[in-house]
Amino acid sequence: MAGVLFLVSTVVFLIGSGLLNPVLQRPEFLADLYSDRTKVVGGLMLELINAIAVAGIAMLLYPALKKHNEAFALGYFGSRMLESAILIISLVGPIVLIAFSEDYMAAEASGRPLFQTIANIAVDAHFMLFELAMVVLSLGSLLFCHVLYRAKLVPRFLPIIGFIGYIGLLTSSCLAIAGHDIGSVLYIPGAIFEILLPLWLIVKGFNPRAV
Repeated sequence: MAGVLFLVSTVVFLIGSGLLNPVLQRPEFLADLYSDRTKVVGGLMLELINAIAVAGIAMLLYPALKKHNEAFALGYFGSRMLESAILIISLVGPIVLIAFSEDYMAAEASGRPLFQTIANIAVDAHFMLFELAMVVLSLGSLLFCHVLYRAKLVPRFLPIIGFIGYIGLLTSSCLAIAGHDIGSVLYIPGAIFEILLPLWLIVKGFNPRAV
């Protein structure tokens, strides 16, 4: 079940952000946001499903992980619950902006720059909260990969990919928070891990001898 939730989380996030982010990243996004509200709401719903799935993953994995390292299992559980909460909070800004864009279109030209400034702050907050959630995810998942590796719950090449991926994600998110966006290149190893691990869990599950 955890493998299915991992896969659902990854897929719905990729689709949801693919719908939402292009709209929010347009230079004059307020002018189009209301007309694109169906796409935006769809993206937000998928990202909400991702946040809920993240909490579900934490609850499903904790019993298995605590048998091998209770402190690290609790750290992973807490980090994913916190990540889920931050991701949910990050969705508030885009929801408010849907109504805000309607007011923007009805406003006189002289008042529109103020609307745009406020909207830019809301969008920046949305993306900053996402990066913060990725920092929390990375730190917790390094603990997770450590348990996987030491307990041999899965083949060791998987947590090694995870270590590389989450260090890259942590680096990328910290740089983004500091104002240095280097793109998504450092996300690639982590994305590979978050596809391979759930597929392995769905097909093989944890090593029964280790469990």
